[in-house]
Amino acid sequence: MDYKGLLEKTWSIFTEFLPAMLLITLGLIGISIVTLGILAPVATAGYTQSLLLAVRDNRKPEIGDLFSQMRLFLPLLGFGVLVFIALMLGFAMLVLPGIIMVLALAFFCLYLLPLMTDREMGLIDAVKESSRLAMEDPIAEHFVVVALFIGIIAIGQSFVIGSLFTQPFATLFILLVYELKTGKEPPKPATAPATPSPPPPPPEQE
Repeated sequence: MDYKGLLEKTWSIFTEFLPAMLLITLGLIGISIVTLGILAPVATAGYTQSLLLAVRDNRKPEIGDLFSQMRLFLPLLGFGVLVFIALMLGFAMLVLPGIIMVLALAFFCLYLLPLMTDREMGLIDAVKESSRLAMEDPIAEHFVVVALFIGIIAIGQSFVIGSLFTQPFATLFILLVYELKTGKEPPKPATAPATPSPPPPPPEQE
């Protein structure tokens, strides 16, 4: 896997739509805070699909996209509650089990949201397919992808407004990997057709 090329492509898309990326990320954070996290999962699904369209169709993200996947409200809310309870139990027993659960969730469910929004899979099928994609050979590549994703997110969380920049960047990176793993390539910029060479001059008549 060409990590350098993926990061360069991520940077290109991120900078092309920078104002829209910051606005929709700010909207996602605001919705999550105002609704006490209740709408966070489904808004994140809309956020993911919006950025996927930026990757695939070169479409500018819009704030209204955050509400485009409301059909997933109940399954994602239920999944989020179960994950929250499991993590709290893990961290309550010992710190290490909680950390292991977080890493396992990131490893096996990294492609959960794009599978549910793009392919319209159900929750269980999306978890299975995301796990299958994670376990594809060479599996070491997926470990690197997860490490890069977590590292980028962690860098953003170490600054007051860092997540405004690192959240869309990390999401775009994962979506480019998703496109690669599912056999879809993002569109390349059109190149101008080659100029035909001029015809040879007519032979001189004697």
